[in-house]
Amino acid sequence: MKIEDFNYNLPEELIAQKPADKRENSRMMVVEKNTGKIYHKKFSDITEFLTSKDMLVINNSKVFPARIFGKKVGGNAKIEVLLIRETTDGIWKVLLRPAKRIKLGGIVEFEDNVKGEVLKILEDGSRIMKFNISGENFFKFIFENGKIPLPPYIKEAGKLPENFHRERYQTVFAKKIGSVAAPTAGLHFSEKLLNNIKNKGVEICEITLHVGPGTFKPVVVEEIENHKMDEEFYSIDGETAQKINLHKRNRGKILAVGTTTTRTLETIAKNNSGKIKEEMGYTNLFIYPSFEFKVVDKLLTNFHLPKSTLLMLVSAFAGKELIMKAYEIAIKEKYRFYSYGDCMLII
Repeated sequence: MKIEDFNYNLPEELIAQKPADKRENSRMMVVEKNTGKIYHKKFSDITEFLTSKDMLVINNSKVFPARIFGKKVGGNAKIEVLLIRETTDGIWKVLLRPAKRIKLGGIVEFEDNVKGEVLKILEDGSRIMKFNISGENFFKFIFENGKIPLPPYIKEAGKLPENFHRERYQTVFAKKIGSVAAPTAGLHFSEKLLNNIKNKGVEICEITLHVGPGTFKPVVVEEIENHKMDEEFYSIDGETAQKINLHKRNRGKILAVGTTTTRTLETIAKNNSGKIKEEMGYTNLFIYPSFEFKVVDKLLTNFHLPKSTLLMLVSAFAGKELIMKAYEIAIKEKYRFYSYGDCMLII
């Protein structure tokens, strides 16, 4: 399948630079997989599409201020470090910018006499960096000095204070620190709306997938089957696994909130003959058309970049022709796109 099959032209003014005034005030396009019907709602109307036969599965990963800024020791070059994940105590996989300024063994110095040394340069251009502090001290440092790693297409990020992004580029159910990008479909939920959903008898379960920078990684191969996904950490506990399996046995429907939740559930099902089990690990599952979904029945998702793996996943779920038609309508109706934008409910 060709990468160009997943291309579309998006007017730049439709790329959302800030979220809706209130989380639940986002617009929501509803797409019916079986009938092809498309209609328009507010996100607060999502309760109309939920019954006690549905289970909502959310990703409780929390975005942390993973962008830290320092300077090269032995020079004046300013260096930005994006923390991806901690491999062992005090040692992190990172991305540097500008990377060419820091060679193997190079040291970057930050505020509070914090230093990081490059121990290894990986094939994908990322680095392994050892810091001179770790544990609670390191997280205290990054929460005091770091910035939320907003996507590059939010060009007006600096017009709003850091504390605004720390609140709004975060789901209200975020708990487990580890993401460098928000699981954006979850951004639309408020505490009040979640309570309304629970009051309809809908069970809400949590999984974890820590979103890495690979979520923005462009597909550069012509044949999409040749693309390799970056690994991302996921986990699910035994109680949640049992609830999901029971719900499926009782012919209930699973509504996955976001592509991250979808990839986690389908990864675990793929590993366990279609069942959900207590599990943690790293997934590089690439979902594109022809993929057979074993767990997810409904999907809530934002509008994604052209030629992106996220658009391919959604196309696999609802059919490429229907999704491309929906995107054409979304552009015509001036929906707001990407992380801070509106959403699509596929039922």
